Amino acid sequence: MDIRAILMGVFFAVMWASAFTSTRMIVTEVPPLFALALRFALSGVMAVVIALLMGQTWRALTRAQWRAVVILGLCQNALYLGLNWVAMQWIEAGLASIIAATMPLIVAALGWMLMGERLRPMGVAGLVLGLAGVAIIMGARLQGGGSDPVGIVMCFAAALALAVATLTVRGASSGGNVMMIVGLQMLVGSVTLWCIAPILEDWHVDPNPRLVWAFLYTVIVPGLVATWVWFKLVGRIGAVRAATFHFLTPFFGVATGAALLGERLAMGDVIGVGVIMAGILAVQLSKAPAPVVPVRPAPPA
Repeated sequence: MDIRAILMGVFFAVMWASAFTSTRMIVTEVPPLFALALRFALSGVMAVVIALLMGQTWRALTRAQWRAVVILGLCQNALYLGLNWVAMQWIEAGLASIIAATMPLIVAALGWMLMGERLRPMGVAGLVLGLAGVAIIMGARLQGGGSDPVGIVMCFAAALALAVATLTVRGASSGGNVMMIVGLQMLVGSVTLWCIAPILEDWHVDPNPRLVWAFLYTVIVPGLVATWVWFKLVGRIGAVRAATFHFLTPFFGVATGAALLGERLAMGDVIGVGVIMAGILAVQLSKAPAPVVPVRPAPPA
């Protein structure tokens, strides 16, 4: 993994984690599904226009890319972010970011159980650590009554949807036209949410400066830039290694929520975040190829 990939991964983690704080600012004031549908519509149109200016076209997409675009639009955008946005009406941004960061653990577990991927002892230990970290945080939160159980369940369901989307990213990013793919999968999510939102929500909005800035930031930074960086990162180092950088999102998510929203952290949260980060890192390191040991030539007789 070269220095450029590392910088891309850290940059992605910061942007991705900050979205939980900006989302919390939005969903406490406007209906979440309507707001998310509008966000995807704006981000998707912007991405498609940029792609066209770059000379990209949807006509060049392969059948596998189109299939992946639809799956990403449904799983990553409509399901993952839709569930998270609704859940964050009732739970804090930091907690939502912690749950979302368990996605690499879910990817490893799905690959192990459903795809027959081998998991080294370090990987098994990582899964155990990750589950222990989640148990520490959830136990403290539920006993303290500070978090809504329904919101927590929705966030875990969202992480599962993101894991499914991640397993299909490689097919979407190969073959070029990355920005066009980013825009199209956002439009798929937008259309899906526009169909669902009127059934579940009533539109109402009271514009204020904080809401406007939070919405614009969410559209441009995590919505457009972070997604593009993620696709490029996966294309550069692969989905497994790229997922390694998700272990940074609990730290950045909790730190951003505390800094901008004044969210309080208990000692159980700090310990749980550390355990989860260690577990995610162990799982990803267990998937790294073993180093090649050079073989010395036989000494002369």
